[in-house]
Amino acid sequence: MSLRLSRRTVLRGLGTAIALPYLEAMAPLTSPIARADDAPAQPPKRMAFLYVANGMHMPDWTPEKEGTDFELRPTMESLAPYKDDLLVMSGLGLDGAYAHGDGGGDHARSVAAYLTGAHPKKTDGANIKNGVSVDQVAVEKIGKKTRFASLELGCEASATAGNCDSGYSCAYTSNISWRTPETPVAKEVNPRAVFDRLFGSGDDEAGKSAFKQKIRRQSVLDFALQDAKNLEQRLGTTDKRKLDEYLYSIREIERRLVGSDKLGGSDKDLSNFPRPSGVPADFVVHLRLMFDLMTLSLQTDSTRILTFMYTNDSSNRSYPALGVKEGHHDISHHGRNKEKQEKIAKINKHHVEQFAYFLGKLKAAKEGERSLLDNCMVMYGSGIADGDAHAHHDLPIVLAGRGGGTIQPGRHVRYERKTPLTNLYLSMLDRMGASADKLGDSTGRLEKLEG
Repeated sequence: MSLRLSRRTVLRGLGTAIALPYLEAMAPLTSPIARADDAPAQPPKRMAFLYVANGMHMPDWTPEKEGTDFELRPTMESLAPYKDDLLVMSGLGLDGAYAHGDGGGDHARSVAAYLTGAHPKKTDGANIKNGVSVDQVAVEKIGKKTRFASLELGCEASATAGNCDSGYSCAYTSNISWRTPETPVAKEVNPRAVFDRLFGSGDDEAGKSAFKQKIRRQSVLDFALQDAKNLEQRLGTTDKRKLDEYLYSIREIERRLVGSDKLGGSDKDLSNFPRPSGVPADFVVHLRLMFDLMTLSLQTDSTRILTFMYTNDSSNRSYPALGVKEGHHDISHHGRNKEKQEKIAKINKHHVEQFAYFLGKLKAAKEGERSLLDNCMVMYGSGIADGDAHAHHDLPIVLAGRGGGTIQPGRHVRYERKTPLTNLYLSMLDRMGASADKLGDSTGRLEKLEG
């Protein structure tokens, strides 16, 4: 009898639990006498929401043509290898991000409304009020199916207090995930903390204590090495190769977390090197580590729901490596100055290049006849269009992936002006098996996703 593996199989060691990617040994049984509960499910659908701050230089973003014959504008040129995996959407808007009599604060409102479609209460005190975000709506319906109901990540820490934008609390500018209207879900920004969450078992206090003591100087693979060897002996050729590639990818992430490319030892003998600490100083290193960890979390079905913020909104990060010494937020208010617009375009393009890196990782991970990307819905965008105008209609939104075969990408679709972005979320929730009747300012499901 051929080896059958549960989708929940993990490699275990002292304080360690390494979830596995989708293997052929996890594929459904084809025997006509097989019971339904004998057959593992097909790879699940996942969704991720990525947020970039301070809007976009829209002339370099929006394709001129609709349909399949669209051309990627300069900001999205790095996405060319994945053009057939992209659904570029124009015309979507966030009504909740507009002032509606509340005056300034567009940055705070754009973040708060991005996944909720709500209009946040203007306050910098403890009486914050927003809406429930789409990711947390999904968590309520399907969060129990995975080890982590959801993961909220980013590169700049969340805040819960303070005045960050014209009388709006910092909680609004730094959180896109909201469990309740009064409770934002703070994001994790330390790659080491994410890594330890993904690969620590959490089974018992003794195990956790030993794990904490030893993990600072050993690879997680050391703890589960024997379990990995036992499993590998029972796998077919294709699955052996996939397992080796997966374990190697874990090792590479550990190497980069440590900041060293010379750890010594074989691929599965990584003992005696120091564990990482803190957040990488280099922004690209930080981003790519987080994207690799996000890929592993989805690949191993540790979670099916992700949110990620490149930076908090109103971020004034500079990008000297791009020749942009000014703060991002400052030059987003370009006043139609050509030089400032060119610099904003450089930052936008740089961010998309990192998104392309993430898509490449998802595309390379295979799940049966599909890629991991095929089984995902990954939305990238901002709650602001032009940063100078603080526009919240015709937002820069792109959806990558096929949602398990339920979405037809490779197109640019124009919707009626100010079509609620939340209509897209209702459609995504349907595909996740977490349907909702309404979300924020939604008016129905978004059409044209299937082609």
